[in-house]
Amino acid sequence: MQKNKEVILIVDDLASNIQVLAVILEDTYQLKVATSGARALELIDREPLPDLVLLDIEMPQMNGYEVLEKLQEMKLAQNIPVIFVTGNLNPEDEEKGLLLGAVDYITKPVRPAIVKARIKTHIILKRQRDELIYIASHDKLTGLYNRHYLAELGSQTFASARRHNDSMSVIMCDIDYFKAINDNHGHLNGDKVLQAVGSLLKNNTRTEDFSARFGGEEFVVVVWRCNAQEAKNKAEKIRKELSELEIDSIKVTASFGVVQLSHKHENFEDLLKEADEALYKAKENGRNRVEVF
Repeated sequence: MQKNKEVILIVDDLASNIQVLAVILEDTYQLKVATSGARALELIDREPLPDLVLLDIEMPQMNGYEVLEKLQEMKLAQNIPVIFVTGNLNPEDEEKGLLLGAVDYITKPVRPAIVKARIKTHIILKRQRDELIYIASHDKLTGLYNRHYLAELGSQTFASARRHNDSMSVIMCDIDYFKAINDNHGHLNGDKVLQAVGSLLKNNTRTEDFSARFGGEEFVVVVWRCNAQEAKNKAEKIRKELSELEIDSIKVTASFGVVQLSHKHENFEDLLKEADEALYKAKENGRNRVEVF
């Protein structure tokens, strides 16, 4: 959902400098402020997330360059544009900042028209980039992640779980008799069923988990720090809620396969393969049920 106002994080150790920028921007943007680099790092991944950062260079304890380097290490902050605001601009400073990842410079004393124009440009560019990233990573019909991004994010989660010795499980879901739904009720109603399943999975997914459309009528849920029994309970909850839905007079059920990460798994694809085998067993055993590999 598009926010009414983009969020700008202003970082400067002098309250007077923050006030100058706030007066220029407060009618157009939602503002967050920090008077130190450390505070900026605390605020960067708190809702509402900033769409752009205005960052002073000369600050005590942690200067703007150091803050930017820290931001580059934070996953949530990597796509947030940073504009340096400084009174001591020389070519070497500008080159250093741009090499570190800043997108622009604004010199002090600031001029309102320049501040507004440059921020507007980079906000538009970020919005366009975010839309392209969303299109590339999401299934158009359901709004869930697509299969390509599932492979990427799943591999990252697999590696992290292995590295930190965390539990992780995969749930694979397949809508029962989906071909019959399309044949008997039409493909438009079939799409409504897929969208309803996608919404149900979203509503049952925690922040640390993620759901994806694997292809056709198959879906995958990756659950973090969840063992096989906990994942089975989650799958059973989804199965029950789905069986209680009626989508344009169409009753829908689904079968589920669950697998937990173990030392025998070499990669994320191994988990998907075993979740699919458990799913096949669920279908063999009568459908509308959950099986654990």
